[in-house]
Amino acid sequence: MHVPDGFLDAPTSIATAAVAAVAVGVSLRKARGELDDRTAPLAGLVAAFIFATQMLNFPVASGTSGHLMGGAIAAVLVGPWTGVLATSVVFLVQCLLFADGGITALGTNIVLMGVTTVVVGWFVFRGLVAVLPKRIAMVPIAAGVGALVSVPVAALLFVGLYAVGGTADIPIGNLAGAMIGVHVLIGIGEGVITFLAVGSIIAVRPDLVYGARSVLRQRTLEVRTAGVAA
Repeated sequence: MHVPDGFLDAPTSIATAAVAAVAVGVSLRKARGELDDRTAPLAGLVAAFIFATQMLNFPVASGTSGHLMGGAIAAVLVGPWTGVLATSVVFLVQCLLFADGGITALGTNIVLMGVTTVVVGWFVFRGLVAVLPKRIAMVPIAAGVGALVSVPVAALLFVGLYAVGGTADIPIGNLAGAMIGVHVLIGIGEGVITFLAVGSIIAVRPDLVYGARSVLRQRTLEVRTAGVAA
């Protein structure tokens, strides 16, 4: 979904750049509350993981391919604010060093693949954690579903941006059908990867997973309550 230079007009690109700048600025301040001595090193590893996996494409359909966006997995592992920072750094490096996405479209790509996937993935994840049984095994499942949903939502937002400021002569209906259809399939792949990655860390160090903290606290409280009752 990397948007190239010139695909959106200047006002739209400037607007998304402003949104991206605000999101990154707020995240820089808020991320301090998410990280501690144990989880801070994980943020760098998450950024490296997203960067590496985005370099690998998997076939989707009709000659198209997809790659991990990483917003949901970053949000679950290190928190939504830190997740925005991690994904933004990845897209900045890709843009400047690998010409993956245009420089004038950097704000657009951060908003679409970073901010949107982090926000949507995180809220879907938190909603599922709230209603699913309070078991640590539910965390990877909720993370995978959050990742799956975040990808087509980001694709839908791109269609909306194109409808406002697109410069190419592509019918909106055709673009929406192609983007959402393909990105649902990409979302399934992203959901599987997220489930496996989060599950692997949960299996060995659940305390490092930011999204698992509420479940771990609930389990600790239940154990303590049971001990007092006994």
